Amino acid sequence: MNPDALRGHMDALLLSVLEREPLHGYAIIEALLERSGGALSVPTGTVYPALRRLERIGYLSSEWATVGGRKRRTYRLTDSGRKQLEGERSAWQEFAAVIGGVLRAEAAEVSAVRAANG
Repeated sequence: MNPDALRGHMDALLLSVLEREPLHGYAIIEALLERSGGALSVPTGTVYPALRRLERIGYLSSEWATVGGRKRRTYRLTDSGRKQLEGERSAWQEFAAVIGGVLRAEAAEVSAVRAANG
């Protein structure tokens, strides 16, 4: 998947992955990959700065935990983060409906023109 397509949606993706349970950074990356059917292979250089930013603004909290014998920072969604995720989901649904409508209309027009010329 084109990394530019993710621009503006990373926060929602990270918040969504953390909705179920607290996870450390690498587990978040794995969850994104798994939940996307392998389409979202997001580099650590994108994920970790976003997690720190989301923590600074209060959507996530973190704590150190030992996972698999290693100390890792584990992130959890805050109440504020849950509210933000709800807003992100609504905004995404609206965005997808608008863009989908435009694309469907274009596809229908192209099909009609081809059929008329055809």
